[in-house]
Amino acid sequence: MTDFRDAGAPAATRVVCPDSLGLVLLTAAARAVRGRDCRGLDRVPTLGQRWSARDGLTPRTLVHDAAGALPVALVARLDADAVASWIEAHYPEATYPAVVLGSPHGAAVHLAAALGAPWLPSGFTVTVPWPGGSPGDWEGAMDWGGVVADAIVAANPDVTVRQVHDPLLRGPLRGPLCGTTITLHLRWRTLPPAYRSFLACRLRPGGAALMVRDIRTWPTLDLAPGHSFQLGSPASGWSPDGYTMANPLFRRALAGLDEGSWSTPYLVAPRRCADQGGEVGFDHDLRRHAAPVHRLLYARSPALSVFVAELYRRSLGERGGGRDCAVTSGTLVDPGRVLAAGLVPYWCESASRQAADAAEWWLAGAAGFEGVTVVPQPPGLRCEAHADARQWRSVAAFARERPVVDPVALARYPLFPLPTSHATSALAGDTAGADVAGPLRLTAGEVLAALHDTGPALGPLVS
Repeated sequence: MTDFRDAGAPAATRVVCPDSLGLVLLTAAARAVRGRDCRGLDRVPTLGQRWSARDGLTPRTLVHDAAGALPVALVARLDADAVASWIEAHYPEATYPAVVLGSPHGAAVHLAAALGAPWLPSGFTVTVPWPGGSPGDWEGAMDWGGVVADAIVAANPDVTVRQVHDPLLRGPLRGPLCGTTITLHLRWRTLPPAYRSFLACRLRPGGAALMVRDIRTWPTLDLAPGHSFQLGSPASGWSPDGYTMANPLFRRALAGLDEGSWSTPYLVAPRRCADQGGEVGFDHDLRRHAAPVHRLLYARSPALSVFVAELYRRSLGERGGGRDCAVTSGTLVDPGRVLAAGLVPYWCESASRQAADAAEWWLAGAAGFEGVTVVPQPPGLRCEAHADARQWRSVAAFARERPVVDPVALARYPLFPLPTSHATSALAGDTAGADVAGPLRLTAGEVLAALHDTGPALGPLVS
């Protein structure tokens, strides 16, 4: 019997995974709305902390690193409403002109920054140690996750738990670490009390709420009320049937983790919204507590990146800027620095070949930039699903005059992820937009007009 001792409610800073995309985006968004960059966000993701040793990753070191996850003894005391209050407290001003909510996406945070608006996620990520686990034993991970998820849902009936087991992506969370921890995405079924209070008291009269939602689907097993399991992720750039031993690229990726076993996955399970999609009830409840509410739905992550990049470019161009582009990926994101430098941001959700391909296609079809700076987050393991250094150089090569791929990122690529603050230093030399009069500021009306005019043509669905 697993011992979920009554050890007192853990602080939100202990609950939310420190390497998770959602937490990085929240911190970056909270800084940007106050006119600050990400300088000082120096936590090195777990897989990147082995850079100094240059000796790779072993099961022993990974078990040690998993000690940073939420202890099993505290799982049943997790308080999702307290986490929501902690998230809302990142924004100290009395009122705001708008608010962006929903799925974790770097472009959504860039959009919030230009609006001077908070970004409030529709869920958060928790990692829990998995004693005796291995990257290839996804069935064992599912069994252990069921025990943990049951305890979380029993204490928090207003959330669902989506467990994801993925030996490929995202590097800072999964990859090699999926053999020592389980990754759980907690998603609110409805707006938590702190969010309702924010909308009622701190959103200015007439201020818009913009709901951004990932509507990609993935085969999902419903294991218990409020608990579901997902093997792999759209962020990998692969389809669900790529996660089989019949795929030689996948076999090689597992071999790189010293793993040779992998059960045939469930390929006929119902397809439901993937891990970052959030719950439909959260969306519906937002409409009951805020007006006006506008929804931006995307079935491809690059679609939202392209829309926000084009919005920045057009708005900066009207003010004499928009000549330089910053392409970043994963947790290397700094909306405050991008605004201050007058850059056009394009965000890749991962270091996958698919994400880099999408960036190349956009740059190939867009009017040329004078400079393109590429800052790829090393994914944390070697795998042919990831773009290589040559492809990132190809992305930068679309610049007319100044193609740059950050040399520090390339030196650590692909094994050792970088701290978020590295995005700030990598973009520090980009000052082409400094002659623009002050940081870009958009109104909700301008964003909504652009959404309805160009959003559907670029990919996002607007309602």
